[in-house]
Amino acid sequence: MNETLLELLKSDEMSGAAVIHAHIKDMDIVDIADLFENLDAGKDVRLFRLLPKVIAADVFAYITPEKQQAIIEILTDKEQASIIDDLFADDAADLIDEMPANVVKRLLQNASPETRQNINHLLKYPDNSAGSIMTVEYFKLKPDYQVGDVFDIIRQYGVNKETIYTCYITDDKKTLVGVVSVRDLLFAEPGAKVKDIMTETLQTAHTLDTREQVAATFKKYGMISLPIVDSENKLVGIVTVDDVLQVMEEEHSEDIARMAAVRPSDTPYLKTGVYKHSRNRIGWLLILMISAMLTGFVITGFENVLVAVPLLMAFVPLLMDTAGNAGSQTSAQVIRAMALGEVTTKHIIQVLWKELRVAVLCGVVLSIVNFARIIVFEGVGEQALNVAIAVTLSLCLTVIIAKTIGCLLPIIAKRLRIDPANMAAPLITTIADVLSLLVYFGFASLLLNI
Repeated sequence: MNETLLELLKSDEMSGAAVIHAHIKDMDIVDIADLFENLDAGKDVRLFRLLPKVIAADVFAYITPEKQQAIIEILTDKEQASIIDDLFADDAADLIDEMPANVVKRLLQNASPETRQNINHLLKYPDNSAGSIMTVEYFKLKPDYQVGDVFDIIRQYGVNKETIYTCYITDDKKTLVGVVSVRDLLFAEPGAKVKDIMTETLQTAHTLDTREQVAATFKKYGMISLPIVDSENKLVGIVTVDDVLQVMEEEHSEDIARMAAVRPSDTPYLKTGVYKHSRNRIGWLLILMISAMLTGFVITGFENVLVAVPLLMAFVPLLMDTAGNAGSQTSAQVIRAMALGEVTTKHIIQVLWKELRVAVLCGVVLSIVNFARIIVFEGVGEQALNVAIAVTLSLCLTVIIAKTIGCLLPIIAKRLRIDPANMAAPLITTIADVLSLLVYFGFASLLLNI
C-alpha cells in the first residue's frame, strides 16, 4: 500500500484529500512519517496539511529534522502554533534544539506561554542529563483521591499526557511519595484511596544524572517510565522507554564511531557533507599518523640488526598485526562490558588477571604454530633457528603486552572521567606496534649477537 500511496503523492494530482485520507487512516504514524522522506519540496507540505489534526503533531515528531525545517518554514503562523503546542514538551524542546536561529525565533513567537515555559524548562539542563530527555506531560495524583474518581480524571486529562499507564503520587509540595499503575487501580475497590494501594518504594533519577545512568536503570528494572526528581525530591518530569531506546541507539553509534577513531556525528551518513566527514576523521588520522612515526623510529634504530639478518624484516608485519589484533580484541570486549555495567573501575585487578591468563594461553598457542611454520619453511639452520626463537618469544610476549594495554587503557580512561571509547582500537594498535617491535628487535639482538 505504501508504494501506491507514494505514487499518488508524487503525482501532480494531490487535490483529492479523501483519497489520501483513505490510504493513511489505518497507517501507523511512524509509517506516515516515513513517506515524507520520499517526497519533493512542496508535496511534503501539502501532505502534511492533509493529515488529520489529531495525528499531525505525532507524525511531525517522527519526521527527520531536515524535513521538519522544510515544512515549518512554509507553514503559516497559525499552523506553526498548532504544531508546537500539540507536541509533547520533550519533542518540542528537541525541535527547538535542532532548528536554526531564525526558525526558532518564529516558533517561539507562535508558541503559547505554557509551551515556551516548558521548552525553556527542559533546555536549561545539560545535553547529556536526564533533565534534557524528560517530558513534563506526566500523570500525577493526590494520595487522598478515591480510585473510582481517578478514572474520570484520566479520561478528562489523560489525552494530553505522554503515558497514563503509570501514575505518580505527589503531596501538596509536589514531593514524590509513591507510584501506582493503571492495572493496580483497575483491580482496586472504587472506594479505596490511592495512598492505600500505591507503592512507596520506587526507582527515581535526578535531573542531573547522565542519560547512560537512566538507561541502565531502565534495563535493570524493566521499566516503561522513570520519574525524574530535583534535589528536594520534587517530581519535575518523567523519562519514557521510547526516549531511552533513542538514547541507547545514539550512545551505541557514538561508541562505535569513537572506537573507529572518528568524531561522532549527529546527522545520517548520506546526509553528512564530504567536508564534515573529512573534519570528523582528520583529527584522529593526524594523531595516529604522528604516533605511527614512532614505529619508523624503532625500525630505524635497529637498522643494523635488519642489515645483518634481512630475514627478520619478514616477520615485522606478522608481529605488528598480531599485536594490534590482540589489543583490539581485548579493548572491544572490555569497553562493551563497561557499557553494559558488567565491569567498573573497581574491577581493574580482576580484569587484568583474567586478561593476563587469556593472553598467556593465546600467546603460547600462536607461538607454537608460528615456530613450527618457520622451521618448515626456513629450515633448521642455526640462524633460522635463532630467528624462530626470537619471533616465537616476541610473539608470546607481544600478545601479553597488547592484551594488557587493551584492558587497562579503557578502565584508566573511565577513572579519569574520559569516555572509554576514546581508547580507540587504532590508538591501542599503534602503542602495541611500537612495543612489539622493541621486544622483537631486543630478542633478535640478544639471540643473534648483533
